[in-house]
Amino acid sequence: MKKATNKMKTKEKTLSGNKLSLTRGSALMEREARKERTPQKKSKAVKAFIDQNKQGLTRVFVAGGSRSGKNDIYEEEAFALGRQIGKKKYRLDFGLSSKGIMGAVARGVLTGWSETNQNQSKDKVIHAVTTKEYLALYQSDSIIDEVSDIIVSHTLEERKQQLLGADFVIFAPGGVGTLDELAYDCVAMQDGFLNFKPFILFNVQGFFYHLLEYLKEIQKEGFASNIPFIVVDDSFEALVAFDMIDLFYKKEIKKNPTHAKSILNRLVYLLPYVIHQRLLDSKKSTEDVLNNIETVINQTNSKKQHILEEEIEKAYLSKEIERLYERLAKAGKDTANVSDKLQKLKNRYKSKNIL
Repeated sequence: MKKATNKMKTKEKTLSGNKLSLTRGSALMEREARKERTPQKKSKAVKAFIDQNKQGLTRVFVAGGSRSGKNDIYEEEAFALGRQIGKKKYRLDFGLSSKGIMGAVARGVLTGWSETNQNQSKDKVIHAVTTKEYLALYQSDSIIDEVSDIIVSHTLEERKQQLLGADFVIFAPGGVGTLDELAYDCVAMQDGFLNFKPFILFNVQGFFYHLLEYLKEIQKEGFASNIPFIVVDDSFEALVAFDMIDLFYKKEIKKNPTHAKSILNRLVYLLPYVIHQRLLDSKKSTEDVLNNIETVINQTNSKKQHILEEEIEKAYLSKEIERLYERLAKAGKDTANVSDKLQKLKNRYKSKNIL
């Protein structure tokens, strides 16, 4: 793997028979001719991401569709999500796409970064990992040209491995590629190849309704352990989750590095209360709410502690009830669709004079 020099000049390189004009930023990385690679070399690629994280650069990996979907809200919220990421000064890791949900996230990150960090360079704000086949699709693109870090992997497996080093992961609406990424990361975490870390489902318009039901089903039937997904329904809730990762999760994980799963479960439980308090008073920050929780918990006043725990429980249950109503509505539509398909099949069957 070679790293390009700063202010790399335009190069021409043949990849998969396509002549590409690569005009990229300061940290464009290219692969040499394909060689046999050992597991040790693969782990070094992952380690490079972890080393970057240790330098204080919070990296968030976002997986999502290269298509926009039929509802405009998906792309609008994806842009808003990216904007929040940029404003938080996070670095985006993604699979290099300028279109659909992923393109919207990238544009949002660049916008948010420019709004908040006007005097700082956008260099290395976005880190992309792709394959030579995907790179061939983006010979000229205004968004891709602003991606200063690009790693070109030989296989999808290699690409996924190199994306595992982000501090936390967000799954936005997408297709089978997004599901593949989610399943891969869940298996890696569940089987001990990847430490537990925050996994966020960006549940716009209840997009992950079926997936959440499926995950509950396989847990109930004993085929999987619980994975504490942080479910957020819009970009504001995502921002509150980001704040809690910075202010709560990172603080607690330093004190108890082997208790990541229980800490994440606590974060999931507290999140609806913090969101509710932020919505009640727009002047309150997430830090204000968390500080108030800590102050009350550390007091000897058991009455105040009991009241707080009741409020946290109510907020959590209210959010769960709200989502269940949304799921019931979607289940009703599913049932109606199935009934409609059944009737059409029966009518078609009758038209053949079989009945």
